[in-house]
Amino acid sequence: MKAVCFLLLLGAAVQAVKLSVDSVKYSIISAKGEPTTKSLSPTEKSSSEVVTIFQDQTLKLSFQVVDKVTGKGVQPEQAFLRFYDEQSGEEGIQPVRVTSSGKAKFDLSLAKPPASLPPTSSAPLKVTLLLGASSYAPAKLELFNLHIPASHPAPTHPEEAKFHILPELAHTFRPDPKLPARAVSALFAGLVLVVPWTILLGLWFSISPRVPRLFSPNILPFTASLGAFEFLLYRYWVDLKLGDVLTYGAMLGDLVIKNNYVAPTPVDKYTMNLEQERRVWGIERSDRDMNSTFRY
Repeated sequence: MKAVCFLLLLGAAVQAVKLSVDSVKYSIISAKGEPTTKSLSPTEKSSSEVVTIFQDQTLKLSFQVVDKVTGKGVQPEQAFLRFYDEQSGEEGIQPVRVTSSGKAKFDLSLAKPPASLPPTSSAPLKVTLLLGASSYAPAKLELFNLHIPASHPAPTHPEEAKFHILPELAHTFRPDPKLPARAVSALFAGLVLVVPWTILLGLWFSISPRVPRLFSPNILPFTASLGAFEFLLYRYWVDLKLGDVLTYGAMLGDLVIKNNYVAPTPVDKYTMNLEQERRVWGIERSDRDMNSTFRY
């Protein structure tokens, strides 16, 4: 436990050691070769220093990275200059090479600006120095505000419009179909339901068929199975699937076939009795005819 606490305290102490910069200077060299040099005092807060350069001028920046406690030069693993436009939100990151003694230089020529320099407007660029080393806490130091001529607008990419906000899609739907009046619907529904039954009953009473055994125990199952088939077709039209209809239809078909063999039995018996009576009646009649012939 003590060892863990010691390592934590050691890590905190190492991270507490900060980097600093010393001998920060910048020079503005014009085309005539007349340099203007000035020293800076970078801080962690916003800097009030303003540096202005024009198209024919070059900015030279130099500094040395040192240990804030010992004052010795340190070579950080990472060193960057950040150019940030607060008005447009554009920024650029420029790596800076630092020697083993901690010294670094950076030149900015507007004749050949680096690719890291963001598009500029009338607003200044905030120049920030970012330092990072494994044995030190990271440092962020504000150097100055840089005024440079506004850059030309970037050329428009041919596919740039694809990334713009598109207008909302407007859908045009067809109006809802108008339903007929309830009276008209009721009239045609009544015609569909009443007319077929009216015709069927009219034909039934005009023919007057005799079906005395329609509701007999042998014929009623056959009639009920046919009605079940009609109900199955209705359910298929409403919500059943073809597989269900085929399954139920196979079972009902078996019942219909079996009931078909059972149902005609009483009718067959009645028909056979009639045929026997006719045969007997025919034989008796032929005997009577023969007797009458012999008499004469």
